[in-house]
Order: sequence, then structure tokens, then C-alpha cells
Amino acid sequence: MSVWQQFTLSSLPLYQWQSASYLHRLVGSLRSWRQSSVCVQWAEPLGALFVALVFALAPFVTTALVGVLLAAGAGFWILLTLSDEAGYVPGEAPKVTPIHWLVLLYWGIATVATALSPVKIAALKGWGKLTLYLLFFALMARVLRSPRLRSILIAVYLHIALIVSVYGLRQWFFGAAALATWTDPTSPLSKTTRVYSYLGNPNLLAAYLLPAIAFSLAAIFAWRGWSRKALALTMFSVNTACLILTFSRGGWIGFIFLLLVFSLMLLYWIGEHLPPFWRTWSLPILLGSLMLVLAVAILFVEPVRDRVFSIFASRKDSSNNFRVNVWEAVIEMIRDRPILGIGPGNEAFNKVYPLYQRPRYTALSAYSVFLELAVETGLIGFCCFMWLLIVTFNQGWLQLNRLRQLGRREGFWLIAAIATIFGLLGHGLVDTVWYRPEVNTLWWMMVALIASYYTFSPSSDRTPHTLTEHS
Repeated sequence: MSVWQQFTLSSLPLYQWQSASYLHRLVGSLRSWRQSSVCVQWAEPLGALFVALVFALAPFVTTALVGVLLAAGAGFWILLTLSDEAGYVPGEAPKVTPIHWLVLLYWGIATVATALSPVKIAALKGWGKLTLYLLFFALMARVLRSPRLRSILIAVYLHIALIVSVYGLRQWFFGAAALATWTDPTSPLSKTTRVYSYLGNPNLLAAYLLPAIAFSLAAIFAWRGWSRKALALTMFSVNTACLILTFSRGGWIGFIFLLLVFSLMLLYWIGEHLPPFWRTWSLPILLGSLMLVLAVAILFVEPVRDRVFSIFASRKDSSNNFRVNVWEAVIEMIRDRPILGIGPGNEAFNKVYPLYQRPRYTALSAYSVFLELAVETGLIGFCCFMWLLIVTFNQGWLQLNRLRQLGRREGFWLIAAIATIFGLLGHGLVDTVWYRPEVNTLWWMMVALIASYYTFSPSSDRTPHTLTEHS
């Protein structure tokens, strides 16, 4: 057993560990009730309905209503879990994966951070929101194990995202009033329309569209029939155009990360079927093409050129200067509470940040996902989250290789999920719209989708491999 396998929990004796876990022994406590319940017999479709409602309504309704839907889904997952069959059921995919255990560990660290927070009441509210998101992840990881439900939920999100993107394009052609100062007023782009569609913020819209771009691109390969492929191509084109027209620099960074990772994994997927020439030169040609398109856009499209150059303007750009001042204050917050932070949630941040902020630089968040993780749950929580990412990517890679060997089209959804995670992390370097429910639910969908492909054999319980093909 290698150190890497131990670190990524690839060879974890999960089945034996769960059997000895006191927490896992709660599973099955309501089993007798489930046998007589009609509704629970339709558990997965009903769970998929909760998930679909969240994705269908999130861009158009208040966060309070999304919270109600998340709470309902969380309650439903708890009910299902307590009424499940205890232990492994032959022929079924595992309900708990290494990803689940690290999500649980992160939640535990956040719980301790809340208990030790200097602003406990505010942190408790943030802890409640985090708990709902993580329970939503658990529900999705369960529902997405079904290939049919997985395809339906992806299609629901893609069609809703298409509606959002079309309205965004309409704003570009017919104009839209800026709801806030999103661009430096001294910049040449001060009069340029930045689309925001139904989400009210161009940066938020850009983050929301990153998964749509990845999954519509994957759908071109995964969906059967020319009409469906044409629809997927239309979705990809419209979503990409709308994201570009947000003029969100963080969104553009995430878009580049997403395209690069997706392209590399796609080349790996089809590599063995390529002629020798393309096996050797496909990667250099791909990278060169991406760089050429980017260079042409910068040289010949003035708004793009101005926006890209503003990234490197340092403090001369007001947005850059604002973020740098916030980051400096947040780093001081982390230095003062480096172990477990101030507790989760924006309300806890808003209580503590004013003690450190520079004059005139008020902020509602750290404007960086990585700094936000460190300030909320300390270096312990930050390291745990990085561990979760590594385990998630490792599981995604293992299952992608399995599906590649089997020649299953399901692998394209895995490619999209992994590429989306990289894209959202790239955007998260300079923004925290990741914490809004419209985006956070999609983030956990990506993690849940990867977890849903996990397989293991209880007889060996050493490495994840296919017991029965369910993908």
C-alpha cells in the first residue's frame, strides 16, 4: 500500500470502518417504517425532484426560498438514511465514499470553529447554511448514482442555464442598467454593458455559467443523435458568449482553467484512438490554438484588451486596489486566529472584519475563496478542504480510467465535473461568489457527481473497482 493510496484514501478499508462506526450504526434505525411507506419506496426519484427544484428555481427566486428547498432536501436525506438497509447491499453502489468522510471531517472542523468563534451567534448562522449545503451534497451523491437521474438533472440545469444566458445576451443587445459600480469609472470600459441576467451580478453570472459551459461541451460528445448534439453545441455557444459578455475577469480566468483542463482530459480520453501524428502533436496544437485565440481577442477586441490589461494594472485599477486592501486585512485576521478561524459564514466575517479593515474599504467577504476558507475555519479547516479536493480529484481520475476502459459515454460527465471544479477554483482566486447558493449548490453537485461513480468490493475492500456496472 503506497503513501499516496493512504493519503487519498484509495485503499481505505471503508466497509469495515463503517461497520465499526457508532455514527453509521444509526443507519437502519427506521427500516421497519420504510417497508410500509409508499413515498420512501420512490426515494431516489423524489430526491431528484428536490435537487431539480433547487436548480430550476435558484436563478430566479430569493435565497430564502432556496434555503427552504435545501432544508426540505436535507430532511428528506436524513429520513432516507435512517430508514436505509444497514451495511452493504449486494448489487448496489456504495452510499458512502472517502469523499463523504472528508466532507464530514470538514463539517466537524467548522462545528468546532463555530463553538470557539469570537462571534458565536453570527457563526452559528453560517454553520447552519454550511450544514444545509453539505446535506444537499449527500442527497445529490445518492441521487446521481442512477445514470438516468444523473442525465435528467444535468439536462435540467443545462436548460435553465440556457434561459439565463439568452436573457443575458438580450441585455447586451438592448442594454441593461448597472445595479452597482462593477467597473473602474476611470476605465475605458466604464460605459460598457456588463450582462448579469437574472442573477443581478455579472461576476455571479460568470461563476454560474462555468458548469453550464463544461456540461454543454460534454453533452456534444455524450448525447446521442445529431439534433441533441446540435442543441448541446448551441448551449455551449450561448453560454460561452454570455460569460464573455459579463466582462468578469475572475470568470474569464475560470473559463481558461476550465477549457484547458477539459481539453487535456478529452485528449487523454480519445488519445488511444488517434493516429500516431495526432498522439504526438495534438497537445502542442491544442495549447497553441488556445493561446492564438486569446492573443487575437486581446489584440483586436478593444473591450477584451482593456479588461485583460486591467488584471495587470495592480493598484492603478480601483477594483484591484480594493481587493488588495481587503486581502491585507484578511491576512491579518488569519494571523490573529490561525488555528480555527472566526467561524463560518458572511455574518461572522462582517462582525470581525471592521476591526481590521482599511479606511473606506468595507467588504462582505474576503474576495478569495482560499482566504475565506482560512479565515473561517483556520489553517486546520483550510488543509482539510485541500485534502478533500485532492481526494476528489483522485477519485475522479480513478473512475475516469475505469469508464475509459469500458468505453462508457458517462466519462464525459466526469470530465465536465473535474474541469468545472478547476474553473470555479480559478474564479475563486479573486472572488467569493462561490458562496452564493446559485453557485455553491453547483459546486457541491460537481463533488457529488464524482462521488456518485465510486465503486468498491466488500470482499477485498482495498481498492475501488467495479463490482457491478452501474454507470
